[in-house]
Amino acid sequence: MKLRKYLAVGAVATMAFALAACGDSDDTAAPAPTEDATEAPAEDSAEDPAEDPVEDVPADAIDCGDDDVTLLVWESDGAEGQWIVAAGEAFNAICPNISVNYQIVELGDSVSQIILDGPAGIGPDLFAAPHDTLGALIEQGMIYAPTDAAGVRANVSEGPLVAVTTDGSIWGFPISAETWTLVYNRDLVGGTPPRTWDELTSFIEEFNAENPGMMGLAYDVGNFYYNFMWMTMDGNRLFGPDGTDGAHPELNTDSAVQGFTYFQSLRPLMNNVAAGDLDTGTVDGMFAAGQSALHLTGPWNVANFDDAGINWGAATMFSLPGQTTPATTFSGVRTMFVSAFSDHQAAANAFGLFLTTPEMQQLRVDMTGALPISTSNIAADHPAMQAFIDQVEFSFPMPSIPEMGAVWENLNTTTGNIWDGADPRTELDLVTQVIIATVE
Repeated sequence: MKLRKYLAVGAVATMAFALAACGDSDDTAAPAPTEDATEAPAEDSAEDPAEDPVEDVPADAIDCGDDDVTLLVWESDGAEGQWIVAAGEAFNAICPNISVNYQIVELGDSVSQIILDGPAGIGPDLFAAPHDTLGALIEQGMIYAPTDAAGVRANVSEGPLVAVTTDGSIWGFPISAETWTLVYNRDLVGGTPPRTWDELTSFIEEFNAENPGMMGLAYDVGNFYYNFMWMTMDGNRLFGPDGTDGAHPELNTDSAVQGFTYFQSLRPLMNNVAAGDLDTGTVDGMFAAGQSALHLTGPWNVANFDDAGINWGAATMFSLPGQTTPATTFSGVRTMFVSAFSDHQAAANAFGLFLTTPEMQQLRVDMTGALPISTSNIAADHPAMQAFIDQVEFSFPMPSIPEMGAVWENLNTTTGNIWDGADPRTELDLVTQVIIATVE
């Protein structure tokens, strides 16, 4: 399949990351197709003038400067880091005066680490972080805006640009997009995966009864990144429909409490396993080993599941109780930020822009399976990718306001507590007070 102008296939270009629009999902609309969403659609027509990309900045137009520089770049381990290494080698071939030194710093650790290492003079020139950390990074003076905003606009599609833009200024280099959805083991499911809450619970009950020691569904139940969906019933959203109302997290509304009550009811169906024993590594491993039939994950696991040799597929999410559309997932933009403490600002900006070029976006899709952010045509041939593309239409961009800094650890704890038996209303009231206190 071709991914053009940020995944225009499946109407994603119009909805994926438009902050206002995504908050207004119509829960009464007709449901998405329920068939297996793994068949590659026909390629876009090259004659469609509306699909012509804007003029991007090619790799060989990057300004290398004259100074000999070694850039330190933080990125996660695995395929993402391997991509940085490959991109650094390609960049060095164009700019022999600039070399790239990759250091493993996981995405979830980079912001807390830059706060310590940046001012100490031992931090990176560029580092990868989720777009939702943007508000905190700006507020604490940790990053500089790209110097070639026009180049970024030329290379990056509108949705990802919105995610890294504050008060009209672009603050980072988007390098990939993501959301997660339902994946399933075809050999264990035996047909179409569950499309509704009732179908889900019935399937799990029957599967567990027929397969002792296995799990019909396994996912990281202590991680708010996945548990966000439970607060989205009836159009409820984190920090309001636009994700910008820091004073109103909407975590303890009646809809959120009801959603997390349904979440808690899944525990007996998941063999009463405690939240601490269902971390991401464990549940990824279970699915790869054929020990669970259903799993919630993102495109970063495509290669892992292929390598495991399982017969798997992907589809949009099942609907929540009383809803008719796929459950709402978080979407995010992985972003490369230039450190405010870098001594090599020009070279760092040059490499950041290079990572947004069509050549590097194609390489990233090939190496990591992530969804591209390019204005140009990017090929993504894996059949499972269409399901992730379709799910983006039913996603909500992670808010990037500073209050998000108080969300992850607190909500991970809260949702883990609810899973392990705590009263949903009490837990959600408490965490709401904590989030609001960060505004005051």
